[in-house]
Amino acid sequence: MADAILWIDDDPCVLDGYTRRCHNQFNIECAVSAEQGFQMIAERGPFAVVVSDLKMPGMNGIQFLSKVREQAPDTVRILLTGHADLQAAIEAINHGQIFRFLTKPCTGYAWATALHAGLRQHHLITAEQELLEQTLSGSIKVLCEMLSLANPTAFGRSSRIARYAEGIVTHLQLSESWEIITAAMLSQIGCVILPEKVLEKVYQGKSLTSEEAHLLNQHPLVGYDLLVEIPRMARVAEIIKYQDQYYDGVSRSGDHRQGTDIPIGARILRVALDFDWFQSTGKTKTEAFNLLQQRKDWYDPDVVTALKAAFYHDIKYEMRTVVITDLRPGMVLSEDVRSDTNALLALHGQVVTKSMMMRLQSFTRWIGIRQPFTVLIEMDQEDSDSSFGGVRVRNIA
Repeated sequence: MADAILWIDDDPCVLDGYTRRCHNQFNIECAVSAEQGFQMIAERGPFAVVVSDLKMPGMNGIQFLSKVREQAPDTVRILLTGHADLQAAIEAINHGQIFRFLTKPCTGYAWATALHAGLRQHHLITAEQELLEQTLSGSIKVLCEMLSLANPTAFGRSSRIARYAEGIVTHLQLSESWEIITAAMLSQIGCVILPEKVLEKVYQGKSLTSEEAHLLNQHPLVGYDLLVEIPRMARVAEIIKYQDQYYDGVSRSGDHRQGTDIPIGARILRVALDFDWFQSTGKTKTEAFNLLQQRKDWYDPDVVTALKAAFYHDIKYEMRTVVITDLRPGMVLSEDVRSDTNALLALHGQVVTKSMMMRLQSFTRWIGIRQPFTVLIEMDQEDSDSSFGGVRVRNIA
């Protein structure tokens, strides 16, 4: 609740007194026990500020505010006590990271000052987090856009990898889903050092020169170096760094970390990357799964199982032949989109986004695009848009 304050005291008379004195200044909710306080936080929280009395039956104020910190770390916590106990103050600061420590009787000026300060502190915390999240989200979006422009082949692959990673993360119910999915989206960012033709050779299974192979082997480290200094991206960068690490410790980088010592996100990327590569060489999903399962020492078996559970019974699509003006967000390109001069503009497997639509529309006006081309549309997202009335449709599994 924005700017709401939760006040916990086992003496209803004390609560009544405080709320009468400050109801015109603050939005205060009251609870007479720690148990009721937790219930109110669950139902109406999180609160901007929580004030708790020290001496309460069952759970004292220090214990209560420590639990509040675990459940709502952005909530500002204030402890109120009738005992000017130095040891209580030390425990409150060390264990509950208390913002203020007030003693009874507390003057109206003192508690009003403390509550105003608590609300200001909460505003600072949330504003800083919002700014950081917006900046980080914008940075990730810009990096993805740069990759899509600089190397559509790499971007197309990262789009497919992100879908596989999201399915695996959901099946495994991992708490670090944000880092893993972001790492999947940016897994190919280091490929900016590779010419487009080199990546096309890789995905077509063609042999590379020694120099091309060396550049390819370096792309996870390049991705790591690009991201590690960005705030909150250190764990994402580490996942990208170890994406080529196999479960038995074999890697192109020479690092011998193996098994569960490899970050779980990197283990997921390794499976998703090879699953995608097998399909790019013409294997069906079933054949790709079988290859993953046959190479038992190469992959985390739990991740392979999760991939199979998430994608073995994949959703059905309809294939449609469209032109640029038919594109809608959420469609999946089933073939490469190329300019009239055969330049690759978007790779098969990419999910259509609004920014992609705008970019392709611009290319259509300036350099021309080969049209029509085919896309996949989820059957459960079928619409009756008349703009598709004349296109050719066929069902695929």
